[in-house]
Amino acid sequence: MKFQGSHILSVSQFDRDAVTRILDVAKRMIPYASRQKQCHVLQGAILNNLFFEPSTRTRVSFGTAFQLLGGFVHETVGQESSSLTKGESLVDTARVISGYADIIAMRHPTMHSVAEFASGSSVPVINGGDGANEHPTQALLDLFTIDAEMSRFGQGIDNLNICLMGDLKHGRTVHSLSKLLSLYDNVHLTLVSPKELQMPDHVVSILDDAGHKVTITDTMAGNLKSDVLYQTRIQEERFSSKAEADLYRGHFSLNKAVYEQHCKDNTVIMHPLPRDSRPEANELSVDLDDNVNLAIFRQAQNGVLVRMALFALALGVEDKLSQYERDVTWYSNKAK
Repeated sequence: MKFQGSHILSVSQFDRDAVTRILDVAKRMIPYASRQKQCHVLQGAILNNLFFEPSTRTRVSFGTAFQLLGGFVHETVGQESSSLTKGESLVDTARVISGYADIIAMRHPTMHSVAEFASGSSVPVINGGDGANEHPTQALLDLFTIDAEMSRFGQGIDNLNICLMGDLKHGRTVHSLSKLLSLYDNVHLTLVSPKELQMPDHVVSILDDAGHKVTITDTMAGNLKSDVLYQTRIQEERFSSKAEADLYRGHFSLNKAVYEQHCKDNTVIMHPLPRDSRPEANELSVDLDDNVNLAIFRQAQNGVLVRMALFALALGVEDKLSQYERDVTWYSNKAK
């Protein structure tokens, strides 16, 4: 894949070599993200962060990633603060905004909207999530996390047993992650969800076509003994009403007792965040926060590394990082 100048819209763009390239470049970003070194390879470059749907981690980590490489970040948050509320098309918006920036990160609530926007952009566009469709950068950071966590046990991604649990119908993170996992060998995926919220057939077909073993179930007991357990929240914003979402909330909660009874001793716990900590949901209990295998916060931090890598690749500077390194001149706990 030619990265420089390319949009990053879907994980379907990538073959295994391209994914390996992204993960390798992400690993090279660790000294900068941990403040051991500074890198100003993107000094003078401008990122426009367009987030037309609520976001905390994705929006902030995109901005952090770009600034860690020396660039400037301009943000638009919420459709109400943009000219889209005046009837301007996504393509017209793209034609204007891409004239102000060197690269754009965008989140939008409508499926395929980011691709529509990208068709009018003169600079690379990175999809930060488009409705219930895809979340490619989340999938890449999830894959990076799986690889990093399993390396503790001397394992890679091939031959893993991975359980995906929760709202698999609306969860764009698990859709994109499943597509990336189809690039690997001999992965067994167990899909645990209410019958009404099962993984879409087209995603299951991709896994089947890759030769992976896929188990679909609505029962936790006997199905959680995996290498990785990836849980998603009920995607309330994708339902017609809160009342409809409430029908499924809290049915697949993971807590210390469930983990000790149904998971392996070293099952890695992942979640794209935010986790719903309201009592009626409690999908991922805080009583697991001291579990060494809870990777959710390491997972969130890995998002900065992966997004740094995508910026560097899309702007063609991935092989110039060391030329723009500087010593850190201020104290940071991260540099320890």
